[in-house]
Amino acid sequence: MPVTRLVLTDFRNHADAVLAPGTGFVVLTGENGAGKTNILEAVSLLAPGRGLRRAPLSEMARQGGSGGFGVAASLGDVEIGTGTQSAAPERRLVRVNGAAAAATVLAEWLTVLWLTPAMDRLFMEGPGERRRFLDRLTLALAPGHAHESTRYEAAMRQRNRLLADDTPPDPNWLAALEARMAEHGAAIQRERESAVTLLRDRLAAEPESVFARAGLALEGCTGDAYTLARDLRDNRRRDAAAGRALAGPHRSDLLVTHVSKDQPAQLCSTGEQKALLLGLVLAHAELVADRVGRAPILLLDEVAAHLDPSRRAALFERLAGKGQVWMTGTEAGLFDAVPGNATRYAVAHGRID
Repeated sequence: MPVTRLVLTDFRNHADAVLAPGTGFVVLTGENGAGKTNILEAVSLLAPGRGLRRAPLSEMARQGGSGGFGVAASLGDVEIGTGTQSAAPERRLVRVNGAAAAATVLAEWLTVLWLTPAMDRLFMEGPGERRRFLDRLTLALAPGHAHESTRYEAAMRQRNRLLADDTPPDPNWLAALEARMAEHGAAIQRERESAVTLLRDRLAAEPESVFARAGLALEGCTGDAYTLARDLRDNRRRDAAAGRALAGPHRSDLLVTHVSKDQPAQLCSTGEQKALLLGLVLAHAELVADRVGRAPILLLDEVAAHLDPSRRAALFERLAGKGQVWMTGTEAGLFDAVPGNATRYAVAHGRID
């Protein structure tokens, strides 16, 4: 479902903004600091999670504003919105058609994927960043993934607190928490493995193009719920000493290789890494559209700046007709090859024209 109307209230540097984008390309141009990425961040908050910057909610409220913020969108006949109030700046509120809802419910209505300059070092960062990236890919194919992750993390936090207590914990309570971790952890692992398999097969079937082809593998946390529960039970002393659980899907890693070079992504050049990431995101968006029957919304921040004209044209050609694609750039000329029916906005100092 494309966003047909977007309203920002006291969000970042936008006091009161209204956009009515079309269903295809949405191009936002303006100088650095104008507020282009802020608009993409607002759209990213229409899906579960902390948005494309992973910033604290209190930082999203406009300085000098009410103390809270609001992001509302129309998706055809569905109205969704999220935001905060000044009395509780870190408590996220979500509404669907006017009724209060959990943030995880947003996955039933909208799939949002993004690529930002901050992700250029994804293959050089620690496993945590790649897990979060993989979970966004998985969530787009399995909306229930957010529920499983939330339940797993809640049980893990409780277990960590019990193990850290000076008083010996109740073994029955520990066993109950470990059973919950095992149940939800096994579901997380199954969903991740399914997403990796589907995406790997999709990438392998693609014809050669200007975008590098990635090979994928999931490392760590293999086994069923019984195995995970056993590992947690047998390693309580070790986990207590470490201050955290050392087994489970929160320890997994997504391994990416450059297929044609048979080389791990972290050993590739910066340009090759960006091409791998872009090709991966594009293939995943097409996979979601085929499997779910709903094209995801793509948010591509400054994606055209580091591509030569031929690769920019190839990118726009591949994205044409594939759903709503929001793109930002400092120069309008970067998007000359975008089809003429694109919605184009000029952004300057929080104003959108």
